Amino acid sequence: MADIESYESALSAIPGAHPYPRSSRYHDAEIGIHVQKDGAEVRYAKRRLLPPLDVQETQEHVVGSGERPDLLAQQYFGDPGQWWRIADANPVLDPRELADQAGVGRVIDIPAPGGHRRV
Repeated sequence: MADIESYESALSAIPGAHPYPRSSRYHDAEIGIHVQKDGAEVRYAKRRLLPPLDVQETQEHVVGSGERPDLLAQQYFGDPGQWWRIADANPVLDPRELADQAGVGRVIDIPAPGGHRRV
């Protein structure tokens, strides 16, 4: 029986292959390659710069007790893996800040499904 190659290993063997699935916030990020002193190549996602969100494509949500970004993403987008869209729409460094106990009653922006940022 043949050995199964890991996803990451398989991708690194394909020039230009993208390591992030289409649903990831990093899917459209440019992939850089850093060459270490020993010649080893390290791939990384380059910095994502986000243009302002079009406020006409958002709705406000008042955070309730026990809510989490993944649960909000399930509620609004039907996919808990899209929590990053809510994080990107709000000025937080840690997405847990969006719905932690201190955030109860806080108003956050929820981007419209399929909404895009202005460029």
